[in-house]
Amino acid sequence: MINNLILKAPINNLSLGNVSYNIIRELYRKNINLALFPTKNTVDLSSFSNIDNDLSSYINEAIKNRYNKINKNTPFLNIWHINGAEDKMSDYNILYTFHETGQATPQEVNILNTYDRCVFSSNFSKDYFSDAGVENSNHSPLGFDEDFFETKKEYMSDKIHFGLMGKWEKRKNTEKIIRMWSERFGDDPKYQLTCCVGNKFLKNEEIAKLKKSTLNNRQYHNINFLPWLKTNAQVNDYLNSIDIDLGGLSGGEGWNLPVFNSTCLGKLPIVLNCSSHKDWATEDNSVLVEPKERIEIYDQKFFYKDLEFNQGYMYTFNKDQFNSALDKALDIISKNKYNINGTKLKNKFTYSNTVDSIINSL
Repeated sequence: MINNLILKAPINNLSLGNVSYNIIRELYRKNINLALFPTKNTVDLSSFSNIDNDLSSYINEAIKNRYNKINKNTPFLNIWHINGAEDKMSDYNILYTFHETGQATPQEVNILNTYDRCVFSSNFSKDYFSDAGVENSNHSPLGFDEDFFETKKEYMSDKIHFGLMGKWEKRKNTEKIIRMWSERFGDDPKYQLTCCVGNKFLKNEEIAKLKKSTLNNRQYHNINFLPWLKTNAQVNDYLNSIDIDLGGLSGGEGWNLPVFNSTCLGKLPIVLNCSSHKDWATEDNSVLVEPKERIEIYDQKFFYKDLEFNQGYMYTFNKDQFNSALDKALDIISKNKYNINGTKLKNKFTYSNTVDSIINSL
């Protein structure tokens, strides 16, 4: 076990910020003397409602004294995307990273090979980067965020409540999921769909236009679009309110935190059996959908062809598969709304294990 660590990580209210926060919390519990460099030199802990005072002090001290603690013999851990991971701060450097597109570019491989160890969040990414020539690749899965918990509240006892959370992207099949659900259940009072599918990189007008085109300019009384949820407490309430999670139909993920967390809380996910989903979604805890085809991921918004980073493909499904998965999920829910096998994931996948795996690779 190491005693000292230099860490560069984003601390914000996005998915990567939540990952960093959970890793920092485990480093605190393991008494690691930390020099912390927030990515872009910004710190936003507003999402974390119940942050412990001692943990807050640990974070502040690690940032305040970071320049006094750096040493070339102290391992450096960088939590970031491959694009932008060139900078290193030690004689021994490790990158914990996420990738979704199923293809490695020569530029990505070269950057990764400057690290002593590259740790991916999924076996899917590790395998294709190893095949592409990354020499020191490893895999360390994410864990269940312990700030989420079962509220035991009654939300919509008279309806089957579907949820969809995540950035609005082609990669996540957002438009396809909402459109197909509306065609099947639109205005049916027995079913509700709640979407939390904004995107901080799109203007509000763009999101509004996407919603209108997806629903053919119709408004359905049983499809609700939530604004950005600012705190994890709000996210926890949302996750507890749903019965069936559709976010697992994303076509490419580094882990898919919202769906994973909802499954750990006993919700039933419908999951496209691809990319990182294969690390945690099984027939015992999910309704699995085998990908119908693999298509190029480029959307001219977040993924552009012939660039140096994020090249490749995503997976998708057709309407018959979607409806068949809905039928299977509804049958399961009619017998028992509580996904007991899903809750077992939170004991198997923990951030303590994530940190131990990363540190062991040092």
